[in-house]
Amino acid sequence: MTPSLRLKITPGAVALLFAGFCLLPNCLAEKPNVVFILADDLGVMDVGAFNPQTFYETPHLNRLAQEGKRFTTAYTACNVCSPTRYSVMTGKYPVRGGITNYLVGERAERFAPAELNQFMLLEEATLGEAFLEAGYRTAYLGKWHLGPPAEYGPQVQGFEIVRDNGSFSYVNPAVQNFVFPPRMQFPADNPPRVELRTEQTTRDALIVLEAVKEQPFFLFLGFDQPHSPIAASEEFIEPYRSKKERLGLQTNPALDFADEEQVFVTENKRQTRIRQNNAVYAGMINHMDKCVGRVLDKLDELGLADNTIVVFMTDNGGLTTAEGSPTSNLPFRAGKGWNYEGGLRGPLIVRFPGKVEANSVSDLPVISNDFYPTLLELCGLPLKPEQHRDGISFAATLTGKVQEKTHAALFWHYPHYSNQGGFPSSAIRVGDYKLILRLEDGRTHLYDLANDVGERNDLSSSQPDRVDAMKKTLFAWYADTGARFLRPKEDRAPWRP
Repeated sequence: MTPSLRLKITPGAVALLFAGFCLLPNCLAEKPNVVFILADDLGVMDVGAFNPQTFYETPHLNRLAQEGKRFTTAYTACNVCSPTRYSVMTGKYPVRGGITNYLVGERAERFAPAELNQFMLLEEATLGEAFLEAGYRTAYLGKWHLGPPAEYGPQVQGFEIVRDNGSFSYVNPAVQNFVFPPRMQFPADNPPRVELRTEQTTRDALIVLEAVKEQPFFLFLGFDQPHSPIAASEEFIEPYRSKKERLGLQTNPALDFADEEQVFVTENKRQTRIRQNNAVYAGMINHMDKCVGRVLDKLDELGLADNTIVVFMTDNGGLTTAEGSPTSNLPFRAGKGWNYEGGLRGPLIVRFPGKVEANSVSDLPVISNDFYPTLLELCGLPLKPEQHRDGISFAATLTGKVQEKTHAALFWHYPHYSNQGGFPSSAIRVGDYKLILRLEDGRTHLYDLANDVGERNDLSSSQPDRVDAMKKTLFAWYADTGARFLRPKEDRAPWRP
């Protein structure tokens, strides 16, 4: 596919624009800064602020929650990473951009998966570009996963300072006197420790904060942890081995796992972990949490904390049914790769001192499309409704006001076979009810999340009118977004709406 030739606003053009009416370097200093931290595969039940009984220890995230607001019903736009990252950057459902699976996931089973775009189109007016146009310094560090970095990386989507989790780096000449230090030397571990990539991202973040502290900035950190392979340094693992023994949680297959059919009704006879006791995974989370703490401490050190919005979220639910099944999302069903709640709920925390009440909680259902308009509104920047068309600002909820507009329905569309065993499906939530539609044959399942957050009791046969109404809304959304579907394989045709 040929990328769009839409004209981009460059950092140099922005500098000239602001030079025309801004004579002082700190003329925008009253604008709040933004630090957005996106974890990779972190489950909502992995964080102590959301699950006091968790086996893992997250004191810095707990501190962030105590100083800000946590959302108990926050959703990612997909059950895997790239589509959710697209939604954060664009304010749109991933289906609109043809990015409905991780790039480059094209696994076939009974049918061929839907056609998948392999990069985010340059024509998107991203969240990075919105902040750049408003005179902010913009930086993206860590995992991008929205296309090849040299051609489709953050540097062509509004970010001036870029260093990915591979070998790509970029600094726009408009950012004067900034040079990245040499990358860390990673040992040839087997399996490789993703903690080292998160460590690199964190070290870079502290350097960038020093460099951009004199003017408003938007810093995006794409942490790699706790994505597989499940590996960590011994210093992070050992405390949890001891804790596991102390709590009587030693490895025992009869305790750690159960057939999905014995716990929940799912497909492909996948096993799901039913308790948290993986010491290595715990070590990964502990390291990631310490990295969050180092960023928060740096904001304190620089005197920036009171004027900085900090957002913490994940890109999809915790991994429970594959690749070692390192965590448990109970009481939520399944995890990464599934359109059940365990695959879609995330630990969203937002801190903004003086604006967001400390140690507050909201049960408002929000989704990752909403970050774009929310951050613009919190920063007093113009909204871009034609761009973030699927996002609704929840700034009012954050600041303690009445949330006048919310989503009438939330949607998910995953026309793929996940590596974690998840079947191709769409989902829609209206009020407390959630409908899952199987894309192989069109069968539906209906759940009342208010009384059945584990999605165990299928109400589709007892509430056919509700099923029909929700399907009608879902089908209209298909038409509006240009949804793609499974493709035939070996003369077998999949379901079509």
